[in-house]
Amino acid sequence: MKLVSYAILTLLAALAVTTCAFAAPPAEPTAAPAAESAAKPAADPAAKWEPAIAAFEKKDKESPPPAGATLFVGSSTFAKWKELEADFKALRAINRGFGGSMISDVLYYADRIVIPYKPRAIVLYGGDNDVTKKSADQVFADYKALVEKVRKALPETKIYFIAIKPSPKRAALWDKAKAVNRMVKEYADETPGLGYIDIMPVMLGADGKPKPELFLADTLHVNRAGYELWIPIIKAALEKDAGPRVSL
Repeated sequence: MKLVSYAILTLLAALAVTTCAFAAPPAEPTAAPAAESAAKPAADPAAKWEPAIAAFEKKDKESPPPAGATLFVGSSTFAKWKELEADFKALRAINRGFGGSMISDVLYYADRIVIPYKPRAIVLYGGDNDVTKKSADQVFADYKALVEKVRKALPETKIYFIAIKPSPKRAALWDKAKAVNRMVKEYADETPGLGYIDIMPVMLGADGKPKPELFLADTLHVNRAGYELWIPIIKAALEKDAGPRVSL
């Protein structure tokens, strides 16, 4: 009986070894999923203005701007100034204000809506939107980069910076805006070919606050009464450098 039991156990052991020999090999460790391809870099924020820039280019092809013009370029303060070209007709003004743009956006598109015009002078309104997203130092650095780019291509063209206006809407950002204005003015004072146009005094009341009657209902953009205060100030700055070439 013991011999039978031993034989049975021996047979079972042999079967177990045979089964293991033919069993599927242990599964390989699951390979780590391939790393996802790097995300595409976000489009340059300035690219959102492409439709506006393309519209300017289309307009230029249909009606080429005059040579030796004065280019007004910048944000919505110019874009909303519908009478600008008429107000500065004697200067052969070109208005290229676009939306809520920043100085860095003007720099981005300078090869398309600044340099090709070869203007006699450039008047920039920028920095107003910039201070909502950037430090004063960053805004000033953007301005210097724009100046350097333009001066490299157009060394004889004078560049004027209109001071960032004080507005009720952005009262909390006024200290930052004043810091930008101060840095730009100092830069203009020590750099030939640059000008700083200070419109701040006419925008402030006796209490030192922005005059509400000079703004649209949004308390941010200047209305016609505000623009009419700016016109003689801008003309005086441009006339000073224009000499007898331009009658204002």
